[in-house]
Amino acid sequence: MAKNQLEITAKTDTSVGLKLMKSKKRSSQWTWYIFLLPSFLGILLFMVYPIFESLRLSFYQSNGTIEHFIGLDNFKTVLTSGPFWNSVWNTFYIGIFQILITIPLGFIFASLINSTSRGQNFFKVIYFLPNVTSIVAAAMIFAFVLHPEMGIVNFALDAIGLPTPKWLADPSTSKWAVILLSVWHWIGFVIIICLANLQAISTEMYEAAKIDGANGFQQWVYITVPNMAGTFAFLLITGWIGALQRFNEVYVLGGPNGSPARSIQTMGAFIYERGFTGFEFGVASAATYIMFMIILAFTFLNLKISKMKL
Repeated sequence: MAKNQLEITAKTDTSVGLKLMKSKKRSSQWTWYIFLLPSFLGILLFMVYPIFESLRLSFYQSNGTIEHFIGLDNFKTVLTSGPFWNSVWNTFYIGIFQILITIPLGFIFASLINSTSRGQNFFKVIYFLPNVTSIVAAAMIFAFVLHPEMGIVNFALDAIGLPTPKWLADPSTSKWAVILLSVWHWIGFVIIICLANLQAISTEMYEAAKIDGANGFQQWVYITVPNMAGTFAFLLITGWIGALQRFNEVYVLGGPNGSPARSIQTMGAFIYERGFTGFEFGVASAATYIMFMIILAFTFLNLKISKMKL
């Protein structure tokens, strides 16, 4: 009898202990959820809500205070707007040349750094410094460096007898001023990413190629380049997404209308101009979603291309 009572008591104590453990586990889980709550609320307030609010505004004529439902008229206004298509052209022009210059050049620099046995960390820091520099500060410095009369670039060109462009004062050269700034700012990131992949390629492949009589250039062409396909695809996708959203540097260099003569106004600057200068928030919201669809289409295209065998 006493033995049965002891067994019952032990079972009761065990079940009570298990319940206490489960309750403590639940309370500790809720503690973690409480810590995550501020971040979750921040995402809802500053990311999710603006997405749906801008979608709603795209169907309204709105100046921020007075709203009137107009259906798809805002999308029609954007798609028939000359300045919008001009901003699309500027965005693609600057983005294409930035990518065509930066990825190959960054890969070459990364290959040269990888081939050296000394000073790799020094070169990594030097080349990556522009990437951690504020793009607004860099754009302001470039505006001074490329000044047609007082800029150091034109001073150097004049010293060696070359023509001195007006850069940001001339529509024919202003885009290339933005391209130079973008290449300078982004190339460090490309070098670091390429260098990380280069150092991950198996040395056994190079040793086997040496035994077969391949020289350094042949190893680079037939081993290094094919093994970088995934990295090139990643850089292409991230480069395009960044290029299509370009705003900060063109705003600093040319204002919301992309002076001179809207030659450097991008899609992001067009949206800012219509929304915060013209107070046409419905038109700006519609342009935002059109830009989103363009980015989505190019991201999908880049993913398709990246899956193709080189």
